[in-house]
Amino acid sequence: MSQVLAAFEQAGVEKFSEMICQMAPFFSTIKPLFVDLKPGYSEAKVTKCREVQNHIGTVHAIAMCNAAELVAGTLTDATIPKGFRWIPKGMSVQYIAKAKTDIRAVARSEGVDFGVPGDKVVAVDIYDTDDKVVMHADITMDVREA
Repeated sequence: MSQVLAAFEQAGVEKFSEMICQMAPFFSTIKPLFVDLKPGYSEAKVTKCREVQNHIGTVHAIAMCNAAELVAGTLTDATIPKGFRWIPKGMSVQYIAKAKTDIRAVARSEGVDFGVPGDKVVAVDIYDTDDKVVMHADITMDVREA
């Protein structure tokens, strides 16, 4: 089991969310709260507040990208086999609608084989509170043997 997944299971969502922001401080700019983390799935919420808003009062695109990278990274860490490592390599983003509410970032990796080295694409959808997709990201992870 990965250290990140073990920490999630032992610490609980609030403490784990704080720990992730200490490990990678930039994530603290969106104040994420994890909902779930397991192999192949990661979910976190971000509250719409002034710090993540743009000039038109919606959640800023880069705040959503930050949330997308957060859940894609934790999913990858929770999923890859022992003896492998990863790093984000690229991100393709589609802004589908204005994020006028709190958001929820959900990463899934059905059909992705993390046990074979190479580029792996993790799909992330960002939802508003009406469960409408407001952004989609495909995040490429460079997975290699350690």
